[in-house]
Amino acid sequence: MAQETRDKHEHLVRVDSSSEKESLLKVDNLQKYYPIKGGFFRRKIGDVKAVDNISLDLKRGETFGLVGESGCGKSTAGRTITRLFKPTAGKIFFEGKDITNLRGSELRNLRQDIQMVFQDPYASLNPKMMVGSIVTEPIINFKGGSEKKYKDEVIALLERVGLPEDAYYKYPHEFSGGQRQRIGIARALALKPKLIVADEPVSALDVSVQSQVLNLLKELQQEFNLTLLFIAHDLSVVKHMSDRIGVMYLGNLVEVAGAEEIYQDPKHPYTQALISAIPMPDPRNKSKRIILSGDVPSPQNPPVGCPFHPRCHKAMPECSEKKPQLKEVNPGHRVSCLLYE
Repeated sequence: MAQETRDKHEHLVRVDSSSEKESLLKVDNLQKYYPIKGGFFRRKIGDVKAVDNISLDLKRGETFGLVGESGCGKSTAGRTITRLFKPTAGKIFFEGKDITNLRGSELRNLRQDIQMVFQDPYASLNPKMMVGSIVTEPIINFKGGSEKKYKDEVIALLERVGLPEDAYYKYPHEFSGGQRQRIGIARALALKPKLIVADEPVSALDVSVQSQVLNLLKELQQEFNLTLLFIAHDLSVVKHMSDRIGVMYLGNLVEVAGAEEIYQDPKHPYTQALISAIPMPDPRNKSKRIILSGDVPSPQNPPVGCPFHPRCHKAMPECSEKKPQLKEVNPGHRVSCLLYE
C-alpha cells in the first residue's frame, strides 16, 4: 500500500514538472539595427546589425540565460526587450500584451513590472544621492509620498540583500563593488517587478564575491517569484543560474536548450567550441579543445549565409549561401545549423 502511494506521488510530481508554465515574455523576430551614415550629406549607407531576428520565450518563474562572447548583441537584446532601446523590427509581448511600440504613460507603467540590473554597479548609481534615496526614488515616482514614508520598507529591503541598516545614510562610493551591486538589486526589487533583466551582473566583481551575488539572486527569485533574463559571457556562471540557455553569435540566436542538455549534448559548432573552452576541475578528464579560426566578423558587414561559417570547423559549401533557421532537433532543443536540416 505504501509503495502504491509512493508511486502515485512520484507520478503526480512528474506530471507537474513536465506541465507547461505560463509564458511571461515572448519575443518574435526581434531586430535592433544602428544606422551608419556617411558622405557630405550624412546619408544612411548601411546598418550595424546588433540584434538580427531573435525569438525567445520566457516562462513565468524561470531563469533564461543568454550567453555569447563580447559584441554578440546579448546586452543590446536585453535593453531592447526592456524597451530602453526602441526595436527596429519584430514584436515583444509581455503577459500577452504587445509592448513593442508603447510610449508615454503606458511605457512608464511597464517599468513597474520590468526592471534591470546593470553590469557596472557604480556607473548605474547616482554618486550624489544617498543609498536610501536611490532605492526609494522609484517607489516615490510610481506611488507618490515622501522618502520618510518608505524608510522602514527600504531599510528592510537593504538588509534583505545583505547590507547593514546604516547603508541607508551612505553614498555609493563608500561601498565595495559587490555591495554596490546589492544596492542595484535592491533598487530593481523596490517596485516588486515580475521580470528582471540582469546584464552581466557579476562580470565586474571579484571572483570571491561573484558566488555571493549569484546565490543572492537565486534566493530573491524564489522569495519574490521573479522571472530572470540572465545575460553573461561566462558559461559556468550561466549554467549555475539558468533553467534554459540561449547562445548568441553575431546578433543571432544559434542554439536554445535546457541548461544540462546544452552542456551535455551541444549541437551547434559554436556552442561546442564554447563548451570545449571551459576549464576542467579534474586534470584527468581532458576534453579536446576546439580552436576557432579568425575573428568575429563585423556586424556592419556580416557574412552571407550562416553567420558562423567563416570560423566553423564543420562548414559545408552551402553554409556560405543559405542562412539556417532556428529549428527543433530534440524536444525543447532548437539549433540554427544546416547540419540538422
